[in-house]
Amino acid sequence: MIYAINYDLKRPGQNYDALYSAIKGCGACWHHLGSTWLVDTSLTAQGIWNRLEPHADKNDFFLVIGVTRDYQGWLPQEAWDWINNRSSKMAA
Repeated sequence: MIYAINYDLKRPGQNYDALYSAIKGCGACWHHLGSTWLVDTSLTAQGIWNRLEPHADKNDFFLVIGVTRDYQGWLPQEAWDWINNRSSKMAA
């Protein structure tokens, strides 16, 4: 399944390297937008959150949500290639 991980990190200057490593550890990743990652993973949304939560500050905001095949936008071709190559793993 493909999940979108979206966040609003509230502490300027905070070192979020452990958070980014936790995201990368969930599966194959796409990161062409500043605060959005797409992850190709066998984990559930709860499973992803369980890995991310220890690295989040209590005042940060997160949304982990399944990606559907209904998508559109303006991205570099490399980003579309990643997404389109995994469309069969997306919810209808």
